[in-house]
Amino acid sequence: MVARLVIATRNDGYTQGYAECSQLVNSALKVDWDTSRSATHGVNTGAALASLKSEFNNLQLPVMDLINVALQSEDHVTQLKEIFPDEDENLA
Repeated sequence: MVARLVIATRNDGYTQGYAECSQLVNSALKVDWDTSRSATHGVNTGAALASLKSEFNNLQLPVMDLINVALQSEDHVTQLKEIFPDEDENLA
């Protein structure tokens, strides 16, 4: 999930950067640089990024519920040790 979000962020940044650069070149050189053949032409990377951000923000990890309950108890250290046993303890 995180890797997909990083890739989408990079793709969106590249697309926006390319569009800005071509716009600046067009403005500075007073030309109409054709970007229709670029890899970023017509690609809606913003929508893909927004979708993945929403998915990431709504990601639920079941262990977090256990941790929240443990932190609210009076003996939170013991509760947390039950969730995350030491390496030396037998997990059987």
